[in-house]
Amino acid sequence: MSVFEFQPYDPLKRKLPYLIRNGEKRVGDQIKNQQLKSAKFVLIGISENVGPQANLGRPGSENAFAAFSKVFFNTQFYPDSKIDQLAFLGQINQIAQPNDRPQACEYVKQLDTMLYNILSDNVAANQIPIIVGGGHNNALPLMRWAAKQNPLSVVNIDAHADLRDTDKRHSGNSFSFALEEGLLKNYAVFGLHEAFNNEIIRTQLKQKNVHYRFFEDYLTRKFSLKEDVLNFLEDNPQHIGLELDMDALAFMPSSAFSPSGWSLDEIRSMVLHLGHSEIKFAYLNLTEAAPLDDREDLIVGKALSYLVRDFCASVK
Repeated sequence: MSVFEFQPYDPLKRKLPYLIRNGEKRVGDQIKNQQLKSAKFVLIGISENVGPQANLGRPGSENAFAAFSKVFFNTQFYPDSKIDQLAFLGQINQIAQPNDRPQACEYVKQLDTMLYNILSDNVAANQIPIIVGGGHNNALPLMRWAAKQNPLSVVNIDAHADLRDTDKRHSGNSFSFALEEGLLKNYAVFGLHEAFNNEIIRTQLKQKNVHYRFFEDYLTRKFSLKEDVLNFLEDNPQHIGLELDMDALAFMPSSAFSPSGWSLDEIRSMVLHLGHSEIKFAYLNLTEAAPLDDREDLIVGKALSYLVRDFCASVK
């Protein structure tokens, strides 16, 4: 039985969700004329919730890419935004629901394989995939693909380290698998919430190539997220994966919703400062947003759109 389907974007067959207004050029207009092979950034949407389900998370991550699409393709296009360097490859849709948690874990493995194959077949080593939607389980096939190109380091802005046991696959153990498989030179996770990372995870954090900071440390104002991220990138300037779990943002509709966390503007400022250095990025993964109604759709859609545009504008 097919659990997922990949829907490639074909401008001749598919209309993007944006409005046409006289005198304006929208991102949707630009994407229709995309040149995939020469694009610097390759956008892939993922509409699934099996990863968070398998990790006992909140539903809704299957809705994030649709929320993003309704906003992003309607945003304004102008050359200085670097959106002319972005192409839309297509999206993965979940078309079957698991009956229970064990089946959800098996479905995650199928999705791992599908996403890895899509990246391998369609994205060149010099291109930067931007993944929007779905659970943090999708980081593992991304890292497998990226590590095959060049030695990889990853920085993750997240309330959770996602270093749970590897006895089964779900959204909470992508980085455990990556470390076991030797995919990562270095892994940095910033913004961990002290109350929601168990003893097993804390033990994993003690590995030599793992770097971390708890959110509570930032609340004392002794540390700066921007400085931590930029310092890590300066020490690891080549082939960096950037992970942003939307549950790191306060009040963001996400699979592990929290009233405590960064503001969207703080995260945007950090992303925009990436352009101040000569970092070579492997990919961007915007994950775990989980809108469940029209208001949450708008919040998620705008937040993800800002972050994609900021990343494209700042990365050299």
